[in-house]
Amino acid sequence: MGEILNVSGLVTKLRNGARIVDDISFSIRAGETYALLGESGCGKSMTALSLLRLLPDGVVHAGGEAQLDGVELFNLREREMRDVRGGTAAMIFQEPGLSLNPVMTVGEQIAEVLELHQDMGGAAVLQRCVELLVQVGIPDAARRVTEYPMQLSGGMKQRVMIAMALAGQPKLLIADEPTTALDVTIQAQVLQLLRDTQNETGMSLLLITHDLGVVAEMAHQVGVMYAGQIVEQSSRSQLLAKPLHPYTQKLFAALPSAARIGQPLAAIPGSVPPLGSITQGCRFAARCDKAWALCNEQAPQWTVVGEGQGVRCHLYSELAAGSLLSVAKSENLQGESDAASVGYPPQVSSYQLLQVENLRVHFPIRKGILQRVIGQVKAVDGVSLEIPQGRTLSLVGESGCGKTTLGKALLQLITSVADSMRFAGQDLIGANVRGQRAAMQMVFQDPYASLNPKMRVAEILEEGMVALNIENNSAERQAHIDRLLGQVGLARNSKWRYPHEFSGGQRQRIAIARALAVSPQLLICDEPTSALDVSVQAQILNLLKSLQQELNLSYLFITHNLAVVEYLAHEVCVMYLGRIVERGTAEEVLRSPKHPYTQALLSAVPRIDGKGVERIRLEGDMPSPANPPPGCYFAPRCAHAMDICRASYPPATKTTATHIVHCHLHGDGLH
Repeated sequence: MGEILNVSGLVTKLRNGARIVDDISFSIRAGETYALLGESGCGKSMTALSLLRLLPDGVVHAGGEAQLDGVELFNLREREMRDVRGGTAAMIFQEPGLSLNPVMTVGEQIAEVLELHQDMGGAAVLQRCVELLVQVGIPDAARRVTEYPMQLSGGMKQRVMIAMALAGQPKLLIADEPTTALDVTIQAQVLQLLRDTQNETGMSLLLITHDLGVVAEMAHQVGVMYAGQIVEQSSRSQLLAKPLHPYTQKLFAALPSAARIGQPLAAIPGSVPPLGSITQGCRFAARCDKAWALCNEQAPQWTVVGEGQGVRCHLYSELAAGSLLSVAKSENLQGESDAASVGYPPQVSSYQLLQVENLRVHFPIRKGILQRVIGQVKAVDGVSLEIPQGRTLSLVGESGCGKTTLGKALLQLITSVADSMRFAGQDLIGANVRGQRAAMQMVFQDPYASLNPKMRVAEILEEGMVALNIENNSAERQAHIDRLLGQVGLARNSKWRYPHEFSGGQRQRIAIARALAVSPQLLICDEPTSALDVSVQAQILNLLKSLQQELNLSYLFITHNLAVVEYLAHEVCVMYLGRIVERGTAEEVLRSPKHPYTQALLSAVPRIDGKGVERIRLEGDMPSPANPPPGCYFAPRCAHAMDICRASYPPATKTTATHIVHCHLHGDGLH
């Protein structure tokens, strides 16, 4: 197969001369997936924007060539380039909330692509829009096509972006973190969709991601990027078998796993330097435990190590081959030695900080001029849970199942009803929760939407501290802010910048710092690591664990990353269509799942070692919470469904003292 994209010596810089994409070269063959892997802020997205000539103001193309399907992109006029975007090449952007037009329906936005690049019109456009939404796993697609982006969850917005990109049937699809906001089952569907599209059309894929599991499952070739440069390039099998660059090795060491439970993760110290800030020496030297004098004095050249495998590191250059051979063999990663030196002592508490019984959040469906209520959307439908002091309860489930709504209801940010809701011994039902605002904080899923774009970081962090009388004066608050930024891996001087000046992962760290600023007892974390690469994720998880030990914090951790659940959570609740279907300790739920839905979730997790269990493919889509099916809500998608499953909702069944499941396969009720 021939090359669909060939990039040679690509240079992108600021108008003042600082290079932010520096001499990038790679190629992608037809039908092949090339993964660009690296930390947030290292220039991956800017590389993609450079190829499509969508650079922001103040950033210019300064050198290099890029040929797409035999056409030199940088020689095209802008009118010709518009035909390329969305047609020959399409892009799935990292933040769908910013990329979707808020005043146009989902169908109208997909229709634009079909009309411009597929010459479609009339009823065929609407039919194709619905087909694309069904294809990317959006339930009730015929209704969703008429809705606006604000009516969709974060995961659904991401799937709409994917549908828009595929509408033009591109030869090259640039996917910038395409599964970041998706739970594992939808992620598995989307990745399978991309693979099927590649097989059917020969489409090539430039995959920008921080998820090593996705790389292991999807990529044919991998380029590891750091501070604007590709520092390692190889085939997938070569990278997984033997990563060469110290940076790549540290990325693998930072992955959470069952083997690391009770120990800090091997986080990489510091953060990616600002693009263009290092003009001399190796850009990773300040964070590398194998660096020596030469690394700070001379930039390493590209070294070909084997067939299809190269690295930018002095350890592999001829100059250092003799003097550093013993160093390369003897030294371990600093993160590994640090992680092994100290463990997190187990902490057990019988005091229930939060207790909720039969919590319900029902949104009315209105119709007609008089807006009469004709039905209810049962977003949360009778949830009961307890979170002990100093413990972590993880809430997992597909996008749209009600996880975020439940988190907001606990903070009374939306109207809810419950039989009982108590926090720290106080009844929260009908009470003014302002007195508990400092004790109960939330990290929202979309950091850009939850940060005020007109306020600097220092003002964002100080706002809550002032409102809740944290610290005595401005000087003390600023010192507290400096400590918080250091804890979440941001430079102190970044507090004078605005949210739009940060990458997606950096904005998430700001959101976490804001929640921690008022010293809460309970932190509700809604996908707090979904936008973070593995190294920063390790920093955040280490931070959350250490804070839990030091301050006896409790967490409700909403996530789709089951590796994080395995590492961080003490207990796990699995949620489906507004109800808890399985609950138990992390060991019980993740090692011995009882509910067929939990089993499907676990089977969908991509694994680096390739030793995952057999994939359980769920049939159909999640039913609409406005019209749930009779009996067990999961029955229409369950391969084990029986007549009783369609007739009555299964009561709770105890399989152990702490493991509860709602499934007719496991008994006739609580016993």
